Amino acid sequence: MNQLSPRQPRYLRPGRAVPLAAALALGLGACTADSPPPAQTSGSASAVATTGQSESTPALTIPEIVDEVQPSVVTIFTGSGGLGSGVIYSEDGLILTNEHVVRGNTEVEVAFADGRRVSGTVEATDVVSDLALVRADRTGLPAAEFDTDLPQTGELAVVIGSPLGFENTVTAGIISGLHREIPGSAQTSQSLVDLIQTDAPISPGNSGGAVVNGEGRIIGISEAYIPPQSGAVALGFAIPAATAVEVAEQLLEDGTAEHAFLGLVPGAITPQIAQQLGLESPEGAAVLSVQEGSPADDAGVRPGDVVVSMAGADIDSPEGLLSALREQEPGATVDLTVRRDGEEVRLEVELEDRPVSRP
Repeated sequence: MNQLSPRQPRYLRPGRAVPLAAALALGLGACTADSPPPAQTSGSASAVATTGQSESTPALTIPEIVDEVQPSVVTIFTGSGGLGSGVIYSEDGLILTNEHVVRGNTEVEVAFADGRRVSGTVEATDVVSDLALVRADRTGLPAAEFDTDLPQTGELAVVIGSPLGFENTVTAGIISGLHREIPGSAQTSQSLVDLIQTDAPISPGNSGGAVVNGEGRIIGISEAYIPPQSGAVALGFAIPAATAVEVAEQLLEDGTAEHAFLGLVPGAITPQIAQQLGLESPEGAAVLSVQEGSPADDAGVRPGDVVVSMAGADIDSPEGLLSALREQEPGATVDLTVRRDGEEVRLEVELEDRPVSRP
């Protein structure tokens, strides 16, 4: 692998965005102690997304939303003493949650809103999207209903999960923003891009739980939060339902999910890197290294290049590059513009499917 420089920037400084090793800890939201392909399922149609809402559908009150959705939200306990939340995806026991909630575990325990607890098996995971499927040893479950339309900013958002182990906890707020990326996350997690932002409180243990709209439909899977010690006030993030459903269906099909693979490591343009590369603007994503034999390598991308656009989308950060890449399909050929030696160079890249061994 070609390297740019051993002087790589500190992407996650104390007090910036998300201290992923500690606080995002899993707000990425799982909570610590203090804190073969899956079989086809029956009844999964009840979890298939609705792609539109009837204008005549009356909004529910928050208590009505809780009554309707809470039975479809579970708590997941892992053998390491950790816990997170999950959403019932099909009536025959399939649970959708975050990959980081079950990471390192093959067997878990699933607690339901009615108080019953059963064993569960981790059937499939996808590190790139941070989603996983768990099979609970129980059937006849109330599958949640997903809405794959993006919500509107300002719309009601109700979060249901188990923050810090307090099962069946409900918080409420609004949708604060769409298509959010968490700055500084590109080197740590590729899942923290193109997220829904909400001011409904999300805490460790909420991860994998439900973000619900005023019609009682799942619009997001709780993913992360920025902790108060970073100066944040009610900044929570969720994976959009459209992404969650798409990945879940792929995992159901053969145990894997497809993601476009570029084959480079992007980095933030710090003052040190800007000086090293002779850049006047911090916009773009610095190429720290290029995987040998990857699409980026084949297209002629070099360490030291700065990616400024991909497929017509301007790139202003490493997270922006990952977000733009997520919108592409494996096998697609896209234009990539890089800044090199003070000039813009346009390259053509044929994207590949991400190898399973490369998270």
